[in-house]
Amino acid sequence: MNVKRTSADLFAIVIMSFCVAAATEAAAEQLSSTNLIWDSMIKTTNIVSGEKEAHFTFAFTNVSSSNATILGVQTSCGCTTAQLPPLPWLIAPGTNGQIGIKVNIAVQSGTLSKTITVGTDKDSETLTVKIVIDPPPASAMSDTNRLQNQMIAQADRQAVFKADCASCHVKSIEGKYGKQLYDSVCGVCHEAGHRAAMVPDLHKLTMPTDEHFWRTWISYGRQGSLMPAFAKTENGPLTDMQITTLATYLNAAIPSR
Repeated sequence: MNVKRTSADLFAIVIMSFCVAAATEAAAEQLSSTNLIWDSMIKTTNIVSGEKEAHFTFAFTNVSSSNATILGVQTSCGCTTAQLPPLPWLIAPGTNGQIGIKVNIAVQSGTLSKTITVGTDKDSETLTVKIVIDPPPASAMSDTNRLQNQMIAQADRQAVFKADCASCHVKSIEGKYGKQLYDSVCGVCHEAGHRAAMVPDLHKLTMPTDEHFWRTWISYGRQGSLMPAFAKTENGPLTDMQITTLATYLNAAIPSR
């Protein structure tokens, strides 16, 4: 059966052919500019304050049918260096390789972000490394210091958020929620091997508990005990969101008896 095509049909066919050709060309350009496929473009590591270096390894594969050549590597600052073979580095089709990154640490806290730009004969790629510097682990407390701190807390249960005590009970809460917040703040006392007699084992409470129970205790503490009030409205360090996530975690992690 013969089908008579109108000028509109022919115009549509021409436009469709043009779009297909353009898409094919774009796909080819995309492939040629990304011959090297990386295991990750961003890598993060945690180190303890005081460490001098952070190390990363980026792996790649040449997924094209032609050679790729790494011509140069440029880092965002002099403290970041790349370890790789002499340049130019020829990467044959289907083969892989690695680039090592070393960052010299000059600060004691915070999060560092560095970039590494890898230039090839096809295009360039920018890799990113992030270093989160954690505070050093707290040194073991002597029995004498532990007793002194308990006496201070009995006189003022909010004392844990003041002076030297704040280094353990306040600085470690920033940006933490739920279990991570519990491990950093609550566990210091409630999970401690040398837990004071006045500090209860939360896993052995005999009273019914729910989210409201945990939220109330966390927010307002308990008069006549070592339990401070953590809510900001009570001169504590925790936001409403932190308290809510902490109560939710405790309600799930410690079933009511």
